[in-house]
Amino acid sequence: MSDDNAAEAPVEWGGLPSRDRDFYAYSMDGKEPYELGPDSLPKDGAPKGTVTPHREFGSTFVYPETSRTYSVYVPAQYDPVTPACLMVFQDGDDYAGPVVNVPTVFDNLIASGEMPVTIALFVNPGNPGPGAPVYGGRGNRNVEYDNCNADYATFLAEELIPVVAAEYTISSDPEHRAICGISSGGACSFTAGWFRPDQFRKIVSHCGSFLDIIGAHQYPSWIRRQYKRPLKVYLQTGEKDLDIKLGHIPLANREMEAALRYRGYDVHLEFGEGGHTLIHGGALFPDTMRWLWSDVV
Repeated sequence: MSDDNAAEAPVEWGGLPSRDRDFYAYSMDGKEPYELGPDSLPKDGAPKGTVTPHREFGSTFVYPETSRTYSVYVPAQYDPVTPACLMVFQDGDDYAGPVVNVPTVFDNLIASGEMPVTIALFVNPGNPGPGAPVYGGRGNRNVEYDNCNADYATFLAEELIPVVAAEYTISSDPEHRAICGISSGGACSFTAGWFRPDQFRKIVSHCGSFLDIIGAHQYPSWIRRQYKRPLKVYLQTGEKDLDIKLGHIPLANREMEAALRYRGYDVHLEFGEGGHTLIHGGALFPDTMRWLWSDVV
């Protein structure tokens, strides 16, 4: 793909210049001064929730003829009489896994009363599932995460979440619903809140790709010019994050933070030393949850 049409269609990873591939490898080298703390590791006395095995789900109208796997964390304190909060994770297996340890963090913070009883929905991209390149190329990740429209939030709200809600009592209050992701999944999380604040009002974006992929670079301008949404936004990136022809992620996140602050949003930007990984975001995750849910507990 040439530079002339890079902004007109989804960007295939194979179309990026070799220098950008080199920078991507550098940003993913894992040499970051962060590690998980005690709130991300199992604690004696903290009741342990359950995580369902992978289930398959096929979209019927938003992304027809696609399917993806998902799993669900349910805290030990869940009571079907009382609607639980909900948090959705894009690239769900990455968040459920050992880099972030979301189920363990939830166990600990729910037990300590530092976050509400919250069900986690870990959703992987559409076919062929997890493992697709960050900027598309295989599967439906590029379409689902990088488009700046209501489609993905509508898929969650009207297709997948109702399946989960048929088994568990989930709050319909958008103040009780959060959404989280990394890279294009981080931009996707903001997109979900931006276009469907009736569904999601708490947003976490790790290394968010607010770049010229399919329009997310426009968000700082839109934030400044359009009506204010009732959103609470946590952004994280680092000095080694991507600087490629699609844009500069550290700068893009600073511009997002500045625009959100200008319009009076409740926003926090954590800027560290890391690259395009979940290492820093994982180390910060317990404190991120304390900040995100502080108005609910």
